[in-house]
Amino acid sequence: MRIIAGRHRGRTVHAPRGRDTRPTSDRVRESLFASLEGMGALEGVRVLDVFAGSGALGLEALSRGAVHAVFVDRASGAVAALKRTVADLGEQARTQVLAQPAQRGLGALAEAGETFGLILLDPPYPLGEEELAGLLAAAAGLLDGLEALIVVERSARSPQPVLPDELEVFRHRTFGETAVWLLQLRE
Repeated sequence: MRIIAGRHRGRTVHAPRGRDTRPTSDRVRESLFASLEGMGALEGVRVLDVFAGSGALGLEALSRGAVHAVFVDRASGAVAALKRTVADLGEQARTQVLAQPAQRGLGALAEAGETFGLILLDPPYPLGEEELAGLLAAAAGLLDGLEALIVVERSARSPQPVLPDELEVFRHRTFGETAVWLLQLRE
């Protein structure tokens, strides 16, 4: 897997061994990030990549203009692969890797007063709707204003995520087996 565009275009993203991580396809990443770039949603923002796996989504954002990326994943193999890629790219100063479950990572970031212009939430497809709703509620509190976005990637067979009152769907697209929702804070 490689970074598609930007400063690190063509550079390798190390993937963890095994089948526990489902990487976002190049087609979905390319379309998603072209759309985000076109909206000006990447330049100068802080990015949070939850269920990061290889970190391909957060690293793509960093390559295309984000200023800092925080990655959250509890799988030791994913964290090791991600740290290897970060080192290969020389991006240690602009990244932070939290090796912990998603809900705990979101809580720790909230306690630290962190905010983000873009939150990438790519949970395992079997994750329950109730658990996803809880994660979205926690993520909404980390958004840095009305221009900030949460991107949720799910199976195209999954229902629309149940949203907390403070979030609304900004855009929705389906790419084969993958559905992507862009969410924002309500005004």
